[in-house]
Amino acid sequence: MSHSVSIMDAEAIDRALRRIAHEILEHNPDPNHFALVGIPLRGVELAERLGKHIGQIEGHAPQLGSVDVSMHRDDLRIRKSFAGVHETRLPLHPEDQTLILVDDVLFTGRTCRAAMDAISSFGRPARIQLAVLLDRGHRELPIRPDYVGKNLPTSRQELIKVRLENVDDGPDLVLLEKP
Repeated sequence: MSHSVSIMDAEAIDRALRRIAHEILEHNPDPNHFALVGIPLRGVELAERLGKHIGQIEGHAPQLGSVDVSMHRDDLRIRKSFAGVHETRLPLHPEDQTLILVDDVLFTGRTCRAAMDAISSFGRPARIQLAVLLDRGHRELPIRPDYVGKNLPTSRQELIKVRLENVDDGPDLVLLEKP
């Protein structure tokens, strides 16, 4: 029997996103030179929220985009379900931009690798950075986030569930499900 522990509520999620927005601006001071690119589903919502925070801080928001990773995953044969294909929207000239990938949870790094593969189909951005709400460790690839809302060491058996009110039912919440 498993049980869930609340890790972050709506206020903690918003506070983490505001801090990430400030950190992004420390390394990328001009929102005209970078784009926030969410990985569907929750990464897109988080990118939009980051864009709003950056817009409040700087007076104008960066471009927003999304990158579908479904056809670039290396685990298609072993996945129990297929989440479906989503639209990819990237800046017109990615080679002139820093693309900041945004996702909810960083685990093995394979989704991030798939996102970078998908982006390379459209061009070569000036740089790619990674922003995640939670980093739970257990990397299988040499991928490290540039911006992290919360580091949360977990066991491989534990699950992280991120719920965002604009994507899921109910309020913003991060749960740790223990076996």
